[in-house]
Amino acid sequence: MTYSEMIVMRISTLCKQRGIAYHKLASMCGLNQSTIDNIVRGVTKDPRVQTLHHIALGFNMTLAEFLDYPELNEYSFDEEEH
Repeated sequence: MTYSEMIVMRISTLCKQRGIAYHKLASMCGLNQSTIDNIVRGVTKDPRVQTLHHIALGFNMTLAEFLDYPELNEYSFDEEEH
């Protein structure tokens, strides 16, 4: 699984757990719908920290809480091909 796929999985999982649609998340985050769509569809492969911070706030989490999950904690960037 790539870093990008893990971010999408995290967003998707949190949306499902909280019953939030992507368009609602965009509104809650103060981001454009296209920004969320591009991340979720894999168009944006490496979202900026500022964007992730907005998403975390939309979920009422700190950025650290948003990024603190097993798949990412165990991820090695050395595994990705550049």
